[in-house]
Amino acid sequence: MLDGYIERIRAAYADNTPLALQGGGSKSFYGNAGAGEILDTRDLAGVVDYQPKELVLTARAGTPLADIEALLAEQGQMLAFEPPHFGQPATLGGCIATGLSGPRRPYAGAARDFVLGVRIIDGTGQPLRFGGQVIKNVAGYDVSRLMVGALGTLGLITEVSLKVLPKPAAETTLQFELGEAAAIGKMNQWAGQPLPLSATSWHAGLLTVRLSGAASAVKAAQARLGGETLQDAAAFWQRLRDQATPFFDKRPLHPEVHEWRLAVKPTTPPLNLGDAQWIEWGGAVRWLATDLPAATLREAAKTAGGHATLFRGSAPADGVFTPLPTAMLTLHRALKQRFDPKGIFNRGRLYPDF
Repeated sequence: MLDGYIERIRAAYADNTPLALQGGGSKSFYGNAGAGEILDTRDLAGVVDYQPKELVLTARAGTPLADIEALLAEQGQMLAFEPPHFGQPATLGGCIATGLSGPRRPYAGAARDFVLGVRIIDGTGQPLRFGGQVIKNVAGYDVSRLMVGALGTLGLITEVSLKVLPKPAAETTLQFELGEAAAIGKMNQWAGQPLPLSATSWHAGLLTVRLSGAASAVKAAQARLGGETLQDAAAFWQRLRDQATPFFDKRPLHPEVHEWRLAVKPTTPPLNLGDAQWIEWGGAVRWLATDLPAATLREAAKTAGGHATLFRGSAPADGVFTPLPTAMLTLHRALKQRFDPKGIFNRGRLYPDF
């Protein structure tokens, strides 16, 4: 199975033919427009090893996320970073290549925090392995986590080993009617207290807070915070995770409206960039549906100590991601040269010039 991919990549390297790496295609909207012939990874599917007692799972890149989550659920376990699917075809490889995490991320960790090891094929067609299948595997550079969020520009991910966690014994979701500034204040206040927070969200005057953990801790926190209990909370958080709400679905009717993701300090006060926004991660992520210029949004994010990414929409001339400082760009180019010397993988997908 792997030999076919190795041969295809070696031929592309010899001919300097760009390849567009793709799994289920559920996240093809994310990043800059790439170039090249599609190299489909869905044949690289299946769970290689799963040790529930060790909290470790290894699977091939083309394995559907839904299959992995179903297998973990049978053992009362989960992918704690709550990866977005954005559609049924979502695969493990796409999850790791994009590095995206869901509502639980500020409280459990990001995708990269759960990667123990990877197998890849580099841009010359050489199979490589980094990390392993144990949590205490930290010798040398942590190259395996370097692949998280690289959008396939450093290599074709063929296999991933992940740390998994038990599902919480109890979970409940509370809602509070609050304005934006008050909601940001509450999210930060509660984050500094011994509360079993696992997700927060604010939109259209409604603060939504998820509590997860031991039944006694969740019950005590609920009594302390008050609020209204949200019924069918699991569906709410899944829709938010996958952006399957009307807020994130404006572009088909309003193509001039773009979806931006501003990562800022959680304590940042309201940004005053329009009413169409959704706040997550305790205030650290501000989603905007707007037609404001990229320069305006990036300056606002920079002033707030963060950065802005165009999540969906027509990319500005300098790309969907905030341009890197010269020193950082030099480092990125050096890594790209080491792993993909001819730049055949997902050319232009991460940054326009490589």
